[in-house]
Amino acid sequence: MSIDSTIARTEFPEGHVAFFGIDGKIILTPQSFEHSSTIRSMQIDSLSLGRHAKVASDVYIDFPADENSAPDFAILSEDARREGTRYSFEDVLLISEVVSTSSVRKDYDDCTAKYGRYGIPIYLVVDPYAREVVLHTQPTGTGYIAAHTHKYGTGKLPIPLADGRTFTLDLDQLPLPEPEADVH
Repeated sequence: MSIDSTIARTEFPEGHVAFFGIDGKIILTPQSFEHSSTIRSMQIDSLSLGRHAKVASDVYIDFPADENSAPDFAILSEDARREGTRYSFEDVLLISEVVSTSSVRKDYDDCTAKYGRYGIPIYLVVDPYAREVVLHTQPTGTGYIAAHTHKYGTGKLPIPLADGRTFTLDLDQLPLPEPEADVH
């Protein structure tokens, strides 16, 4: 039996999308309306950085020790250059992960430690279910020194980037989860 036929018959968890990396990894990521519309909202807010600002969503970024990531949203420095098909973690000014019901521990704990360890200047955890954004700054070898929580609906959150630009996240425009529909 070939790998292709095995994958074709594999049932992935409902609400998840499988990405197949060229490095042989299979990544399951939850997809929900809240998840995709939150990413879209951040992309719209990033237009203030310029139409051609280097902003990525679900695009692989190379990290050392084979810890590559495809964050939900990232802002790269304007002088970032791809090495092969990917950008390096050294080009990243901001990474944001959008929490889904299955990624709470990963986004709040694992990614905070990882992105801090690699010196990502700003890490945002956007949580539609808690209706809050956690802004992590001052990376260390184990995470971040500073973490500030901002509630949805509290205006615009200006986030100074290391290159002198400011990314302003509109907390009033972040989408809220819709209540679960009754299934009859």
